[in-house]
Amino acid sequence: MKIIKNTNSYRKVTKYLRDIIPPLLQPNGHIQTIVPALFRKVLGFDYCRERINTPDGDFLDLDWGLRTNNNLLIICHGLEGNSSKSYVKGMAKYFYEKGWNVLAWNYRGCSDEVNLKIRFYHSGATDDLDTVINHVADNYNFTKIHLLGFSLGGNLVLKYLGERGASVMKNIHKAIGISVPTDLYASCSKLSRGFNHIYGLRFLNQLKDKVKKKSKYFPDDFNISSLKKIRRLIDFDDSITAPIHGFDNALHYYDQCSAQRFLMNIKIPTLIINAKNDPFLAPSCYPEGDLKRHPFVELITPTNGGHCGFADRELVNGYWSETLAWNYMNR
Repeated sequence: MKIIKNTNSYRKVTKYLRDIIPPLLQPNGHIQTIVPALFRKVLGFDYCRERINTPDGDFLDLDWGLRTNNNLLIICHGLEGNSSKSYVKGMAKYFYEKGWNVLAWNYRGCSDEVNLKIRFYHSGATDDLDTVINHVADNYNFTKIHLLGFSLGGNLVLKYLGERGASVMKNIHKAIGISVPTDLYASCSKLSRGFNHIYGLRFLNQLKDKVKKKSKYFPDDFNISSLKKIRRLIDFDDSITAPIHGFDNALHYYDQCSAQRFLMNIKIPTLIINAKNDPFLAPSCYPEGDLKRHPFVELITPTNGGHCGFADRELVNGYWSETLAWNYMNR
C-alpha cells in the first residue's frame, strides 16, 4: 500500500493504517467490487428525508441522520447510485452511530422520481452540491462540515473544492474521495474494455431507462430511437450528457469535469482512497507524482478494495474504508 503525503505531522495517517485484509472468498478486485454491491445489507438505520428546491426550479432529496453533535458528514453517491446504496448507507450508519450528523443527498433524478428539468446530474455538477451546502449553512448550525464522495461523487467533491480553492466555505473542515475516477475519459474508456464492459453496460442500461422516463415529460428534447445505437458510456455522454449540460461533446465534458484539473487548487485537508485493484480506474487515476508535494491532499492506494468495496475480514464492522474515514475525520 502506498501513502502519498507530505511530512506535516497534523496530516500523518500511518499510525492507524494497515493494508486491507480481504475476506477469504473475495480474492480479486472484481469480486471485491461485486459482492459488497450485491449482497451487503445495512440494517438498523433509517433516514429522515427533506426536499429542497434548486435555484433553477428543480428539487433535490436530502436524507438525514440527525444527532446533537456539531459535526456533519455530507455523503455524495456514485454513478446511478442514491442514498440507499449499501456503500453510502454503511458509511452514514457508521458515522451516525458514533454520534455525528449525516446527510446523504440524492442527485437530480436519483431518488426514484423524475426531476423537473431537462438536465439531470453529471460528474461535474458542483452547482447542486453547492446548493446542498448553502442550504445546510443557512438552515442548520453545524460548526464543522465534512465532505465524502464515492466514485463520481468523489470526483464531484474534489472538483468542488478545487474550483473554490481558498474561498471555500470556512466551516468545511475536511474531505474524502473514495474510488475516484479523477481522469473521467480514461476511466470511461476502461469500462468499455474486456470484462469491465459488464459494468459499463449495467450503468448504460440504467441511464437509458432514465432517459426513457424523462422523455415522457420532455418528448421534444430526447430522441428515444437513437438510444439503440448507443452501446458505450462514452457514446451516451456524447449524445445525451454533453449536449444537455452545455458541453461540446463527451471529450469536452470529460476534460472540463475531471477532478485531476482541480486537485492542485484544493486548500483543505483531503484524502483520496483508490485501491490498486479497482477495475474502474485507469492508471492516470493514481496521481502520485502530482500529489507528492501537495500541502493538503493525500493519496492512499491499498492493494485490495475493488471499487467502493473495501471489505476487511478482521474489522468488527467489516469495512476498512469506514474505519479509515472515521479516523481521518477525527484525528
